[in-house]
Amino acid sequence: MRMIRSNLFNLLFYVWTVFMVVLFAPALLLPYPVTVWGQRLWARGVNLEMRLSAGIHVEFRGLQHRPRAGAIVAAKHQSAWDTLIWHDVLDDPAMVMKKELLAIPVYGWMCRKTRMIAVDRKAGTKALRAMLEDARAAAAAGRPIVIFPQGTRAAPGASVKDVPYQPGVSALYRGLDVPVVPVALNSGLFWPRRQLMRRPGTIVLEFLEPIPPGLPRKEFDALLQARIEGATSALEAEAGVEK
Repeated sequence: MRMIRSNLFNLLFYVWTVFMVVLFAPALLLPYPVTVWGQRLWARGVNLEMRLSAGIHVEFRGLQHRPRAGAIVAAKHQSAWDTLIWHDVLDDPAMVMKKELLAIPVYGWMCRKTRMIAVDRKAGTKALRAMLEDARAAAAAGRPIVIFPQGTRAAPGASVKDVPYQPGVSALYRGLDVPVVPVALNSGLFWPRRQLMRRPGTIVLEFLEPIPPGLPRKEFDALLQARIEGATSALEAEAGVEK
């Protein structure tokens, strides 16, 4: 039964995504907020499909820490779900993403339209400078900036030695002088990376206490990692799902 429900969700997910891309392609010629609204509708549709077909619910915690203006959201990354939920839970987020994604027809164009922060990971320090410049513009516009500090998905229980934290989040923290809101989640238990199987249960996304600007780099790095990893481990243990 789980396989049937998983395949049903996967089918619905791709059909819905293609439908939304086609439906909102003309939005590229319309005012900016139309595309932002389309991204939010897409995310909400995926959550609905996930609940109805695969039995996966979503719970948000710590919403009192959710940023309302220019701030950095540093989130754990375990699943494809983590890349879409921000369109729903935050107002007009500017997401740090791989530059290669901009090459995807229509989807990449929409990311350009909504001024996502594309990073060429092969460009080294030049990429960090470009990311910081784009992030400053987003923060000045009052947009929350979303970054995955490890730079890629990490399976539940994976060691930070295997998937280390990257310097991008520290560069943003020092360069923007705004609070950083750590985020823990357990999405990889239910929507595992590189798998078609989905597990029923509840994805929990938790906003943690913000880290104020101005801390020394080493202190910031240690505090960010401790908060995210500690809260993520707690959520994974609470779920009681085999990793």
